[in-house]
Amino acid sequence: MVNFKRLADRAKAVVDKRGGTDALKQDAEELREIAKGRGSLKDKAKAATDAIKDPGAKGAEHAPGKPDRAPGRGGAGKPEPSAPRPRRAPEGETPRPER
Repeated sequence: MVNFKRLADRAKAVVDKRGGTDALKQDAEELREIAKGRGSLKDKAKAATDAIKDPGAKGAEHAPGKPDRAPGRGGAGKPEPSAPRPRRAPEGETPRPER
């Protein structure tokens, strides 16, 4: 059987450890901005992982609501180059030559 009091106590302890409900709200807002932002899914996942490691918003050194850099973008605002994807053959067929 589930001990809901114990579960609630642990959840409260985790929230308090991460800075309270205000920090939790800031984390949720930051993750929302990352999810809605530009960039590949891989870039967004990396940015979200970094955001979760630091409790609260972006810290005191960052202005609220102003991201330090958009996910998937270089410091100069240029998209990161990506390697061409290798062509895959449909299952059971031989690979097609590159054109």
